[in-house]
Amino acid sequence: MTDYAARRTTMVDTQVRPSDVTKFPIIDAMLAVPREAFVPTSLREAAYLGENLDIGDGRVMLDPRTLAKMLDALDIEGDDLVLDIGPTFGYSSAVIARMAEAVVGVEDSAAMVEEAQRTLAEQGADNVVMHEAPLVDGAPDHGPYDVITLQGAVAHLPETVTDQLKEGGRIACLFMEGALGVARIGYKIDGRMNWRYAFNAAAPIMPGFERHAAFTL
Repeated sequence: MTDYAARRTTMVDTQVRPSDVTKFPIIDAMLAVPREAFVPTSLREAAYLGENLDIGDGRVMLDPRTLAKMLDALDIEGDDLVLDIGPTFGYSSAVIARMAEAVVGVEDSAAMVEEAQRTLAEQGADNVVMHEAPLVDGAPDHGPYDVITLQGAVAHLPETVTDQLKEGGRIACLFMEGALGVARIGYKIDGRMNWRYAFNAAAPIMPGFERHAAFTL
């Protein structure tokens, strides 16, 4: 029988801590949330690998290092309302839920939303609500949000997402330029987004966040 608890500890000790993520709430959440419970049964053996986990249709669960470094840079507080875009089967939302007041996860598949909600309930993450919508739409009815996270990369981040961020709020976003990706943290100040570099990473671009070619005559 696989000892997933031991794998979780190894994940934190070899992938998270060496990436300069030392904040206790993040370490505690990643040790507590069973990553293997939030993936299809066929992928459970791969759940703790240090790479993006391909769940099909061009979607991934971000590798533990990337997720941990995003959360570290965001500095989520206990009274924050968080919009988690693209959490697939809910793992990232479950981790964030241990740090925030509440989390709204957005997925574009009814089956994925149902599966995520079931697993989150089983794991006692009762401060997470899953919302079915195109990822790029977010969940404006539940906002505005203190924090927004995107569990995949973007080539273009539309205002439909940043408009859901509170004044003074922050967003973690992985921008892909070719094969290279840069994670940046954006702050909404006086209604405008101000971005700063966080770290390098890579992931597939999520549907709806592709860069659309400019129209020319």
